[in-house]
Amino acid sequence: MSRRYFGTDGIRGKVGQFPVTPDFMLKLGWAAGKVFAREGRSKILIGKDTRISGYMFESALEAGLSAAGVDVLLLGPMPTPAIAYLTRTFHANAGIVISASHNPHYDNGIKFFSAQGTKLPDEIEQAIEAQLDIAMTTVDPALLGKAKRIEDAPGRYIEFCKASAGGIDLKGMKIALDCANGATYHVSPSVFSELGAEVIEVASAPDGLNINEECGATSTERLQKVVVAEGADLGIALDGDGDRVIMVDHTGVEVDGDELLYVIASHLRAQGEFEGGVVGTLMSNFGLEQAFKREQIPFVRAKVGDRYVMEQLANHGWLLGGESSGHIVCRHLTSTGDGTVSALQVLRAIADSGKNLHVLKQGMSKMPQTMINVRMQNKVDVMGVEAVQEAVAATESTLGSRGRVLLRPSGTEPVVRVMIEGEDAAEVAELCSALATEVENALQALETSE
Repeated sequence: MSRRYFGTDGIRGKVGQFPVTPDFMLKLGWAAGKVFAREGRSKILIGKDTRISGYMFESALEAGLSAAGVDVLLLGPMPTPAIAYLTRTFHANAGIVISASHNPHYDNGIKFFSAQGTKLPDEIEQAIEAQLDIAMTTVDPALLGKAKRIEDAPGRYIEFCKASAGGIDLKGMKIALDCANGATYHVSPSVFSELGAEVIEVASAPDGLNINEECGATSTERLQKVVVAEGADLGIALDGDGDRVIMVDHTGVEVDGDELLYVIASHLRAQGEFEGGVVGTLMSNFGLEQAFKREQIPFVRAKVGDRYVMEQLANHGWLLGGESSGHIVCRHLTSTGDGTVSALQVLRAIADSGKNLHVLKQGMSKMPQTMINVRMQNKVDVMGVEAVQEAVAATESTLGSRGRVLLRPSGTEPVVRVMIEGEDAAEVAELCSALATEVENALQALETSE
């Protein structure tokens, strides 16, 4: 059973405070339907990943939308980025994804897409939240929304992904593909095989309970072993809803989102297709920043989270950004992060350069990183504490241009993440331990004085 709400680009605030239950999903569907029905006769897409609770929540959302007089297009199990694409394709008013992304099967949640396949405008989110406070009513029977299942949704998305690859021929390439027993299980293998690759499928048999279970982008150990054992050219690991990708080179070494972002950006620049700069996050490895600096590619950091990457891309008018976790946004190709599309961009780089992934990633050297979580009793502005400011300044002075310091309160736990990156692993570990102690002492002193 679903336990809580998730969604990186979904309804926030009031909705985020409710457990995701069938009755809430019914009311949420109705609330969203009432808001979009203001535009006249509306239609909304619903897609989901493979977790067992998706059946129940799909029906609840469908009923709520119908009660509000909105037509529903049901896509069944489909990757999150496919919903964004199909929302645009079908000229729908919005798209809804039922998914908890990379989380276990017992979690679930929702994400909304606008008619343009992007996050909903704030005013629409707020209007839906306000509608939740109103008693649910049903439109006249003659005005109830109709539901239709789109049988060719997988084929449409497969062709979209193939078209994004720029006509590459993968014939002769052996790829191990880990679908995380998630939403890509019936589409992504076809994308790569129809482009000519020999595909070894891993974790592509969902049963409703095994999504993200020791597989996928958050757990690549199984894929690494398969790549080596099968002599594959590389491995591709997607997450449960298909918006993240982590890869494995032919030696069995994991290649994370920072390295993939570097490979894609460098290739686009070499092909004369690169515009602007790249957006990373506060957690992007310092080595990525240095690599882009050497190649004179502008680079800025957003707060952690794909919505913040998208905001920075929009603000700068840039086309490429991403996170270490493998959530990569290629705005010149699609409106949101797409693991399959991003993997194809890496395969383009391999095909055009004649170099394998192991070689291509060498242009970026990842810096050693140490992170320590410091618990805090009360939520405080850590960087507003004078003792912490002094400790950070002293650490930054020691590192100079050889590394960086980051203090970031967790959004989900009562901890402050103390992270240091630098050239020397031993020095980084020592400095991080010392700074974490200083932060802990400062927080304890602050709590004692209150």
